[in-house]
Amino acid sequence: MVTPTTDRAGEPIRIWHQSLTVLAHVPAYRDALQKHIDSVVSPGTEVDLHGLVDGSYSTSYPGSEIIYNYVTSRHVEQFVEAAVTAEREGYDAFVIATLPDLGYEQIRSVVDIPVIPIGLTSVTSAIALGDCVGLVGFIDELAPWVRRNMSLVGLDRVVGPFASLGATFHDVMAEMEGPDKALRAFEDAAARLIEQGANVIVPGEGPLNVLLARHQITRVHDVPVIDSMGSTFGLADIRAREYRRTGIYPSRSGYYFARPPAELFEGVRNLYGRGPSATNP
Repeated sequence: MVTPTTDRAGEPIRIWHQSLTVLAHVPAYRDALQKHIDSVVSPGTEVDLHGLVDGSYSTSYPGSEIIYNYVTSRHVEQFVEAAVTAEREGYDAFVIATLPDLGYEQIRSVVDIPVIPIGLTSVTSAIALGDCVGLVGFIDELAPWVRRNMSLVGLDRVVGPFASLGATFHDVMAEMEGPDKALRAFEDAAARLIEQGANVIVPGEGPLNVLLARHQITRVHDVPVIDSMGSTFGLADIRAREYRRTGIYPSRSGYYFARPPAELFEGVRNLYGRGPSATNP
């Protein structure tokens, strides 16, 4: 029998957002992201933004570094540490806010609070509106990783073409205060996906998603455009309240779900050196 979590009636729901970006380096995006998320979640729900620690990348944009499996895999530890910290500090849910859903399986196996991955969540939302999902992103090299994630849960049959934006991360950052090149580039990319059979579009990068939401871009050529961040935090809000009410947590049966005993978990963390806590606002 699952029992509710501690009695916290009257306390606000708290959700931890975890980015693969060093948010301190992109304040315009961070502020726009906070505004968008706050507009989506229920009144009174608190969402705290977190990114990787300063020094995680050699530049302000990680795109040239996370194209390498080894490099990105090392950053999983920051996500795990962040999730453990979130649970211990009383957060009600943890959102993995990067399309590759970095560390999802590992995190889900070591915390009981809901873990909401933006990649799987946004595609799941998309298939309520169409049956061939086109993805638009900045980084072509991540497409195989995203496709593999989808195949693990049976979503590969609905994930169709992937298109590069045709504008850079920095173009999107520059347009947080006014659209131009990035929005035109998105419409062109979406049109290419539609020509290849996509009938619902997922903007796979946080900055692009926030820019589209700000300018209320919900359709291209009568094909719906999913608000990836909005869908994800809408679900996180629901799951957080469910967890608060019932205490329900993931399966602990089988290799990919079993939670290691606390002593073993702490011993392995200490053996390899605990990664830096990814708590940068």
